[in-house]
Formats: sequence, C-alpha cells, structure tokens
Amino acid sequence: MNSPIRGVGRTVWVATRAMILFTLLLGVLYTAVVTVAGQLVFPGQSNGSMISGEDGRDTGSSLIGQAFVDAEGNPLPQYFQSRPSAAGDGYDAGASGGSNYGPENPDLIAAIAERKAQVAVFNGVAESDVPADAVTASASGLDPHISTAYASIQIARVADARAIPADTVRELVDAHTSRAAAGFLGQSTVNVLELNAALDRLEG
Repeated sequence: MNSPIRGVGRTVWVATRAMILFTLLLGVLYTAVVTVAGQLVFPGQSNGSMISGEDGRDTGSSLIGQAFVDAEGNPLPQYFQSRPSAAGDGYDAGASGGSNYGPENPDLIAAIAERKAQVAVFNGVAESDVPADAVTASASGLDPHISTAYASIQIARVADARAIPADTVRELVDAHTSRAAAGFLGQSTVNVLELNAALDRLEG
C-alpha cells in the first residue's frame, strides 16, 4: 500500500529538484551571463540603441521612429520628416500596426492624395517628385527610416529653416544613409532621428 505513495513522492521530489535546478540555471544564471555579456560587448544595443540630443539627454531610440511636429501637430520645417504612421495617433509604440487598407480603398487613396499635396507644398517640389514612402505608412507604423529620395526633397527646406548651407545638410544625409545590403538587396535608407539629432548637434 505504501509503495505507490512512496513512488509518487519520489517522483514529485525529483521533479521539484529538477525545476529548481533549471530555474537557477536558465532563469537566473543564463540571464545574468547574457545581460553582462551584452553590456560589455554591445552596450548601446543592450540599452535600446538610444540617441542623445545636443544637451546629452536621450531623445529616442534609433529603432523606433517618431514625429517631428509642434504642439498642434504641424511638421517642424527645421527637421527632416518621417513617413506617415498608422500606429495609434502616430508613432505610438503601444499600438504598432498599419491601416490594413487595400490599395483600392477610397479612404487610403484620398489620404495619399492629400498627403502628396501637403508634402509637395511643404518642401517646395512638384507632386510628381514626392516618393511613395512620404505618403504611405509602414506596416508597423514605427519605421525610423525614409528613402534617400524622400530625404533629398527635404534638404533645401531644412537648410533654409536652419540658415545653413544645403551642401552641409546633404553631407549629413549621406553620413546617415545606410546602403543597400551587398549593394543590391533592399534600398538605401536614412534614419530620421539620427539625422535630426546630428543637425541639432551641428548647430549646438
């Protein structure tokens, strides 16, 4: 009668010891080793790839886009503008996602037409020069990059707003451009937050 009970008790005790052992190994020791190794080898990435502004304070993460607008939501002319965002009210990391509108959705078509007109006027270019990423949101709504074409049409406006040579702004754009992998995979992109932070540091 006691043998089955002792067998169950022994099984429970073995299982409990195994749980404690693997909790310590995988839940504590492994986590500690990975955390320390990350801080030593990749401290920037381990802490969220944060970017500092001209005052030395963190202005955001290079992995998450943000809007550069005033209190009323109007784009600031002295900053490069990000692509539109459908995440919450715009670049809301807690509501990542796209609009899920299809290419023939009338609301999306109307929004794109309106955005194209606004971008063209804001940057002083023809509507035909406005690239697709300037008027369409990314799937996550948090993409921190824009195309080099979108960055290019903003150079003159930013230079004028900051009263600095356009060539200086163009050099900063080139310095913050990530080239296509292997020269042909994907497209070259510009990280907007990194570029704007560099502009602030330049003036500061």
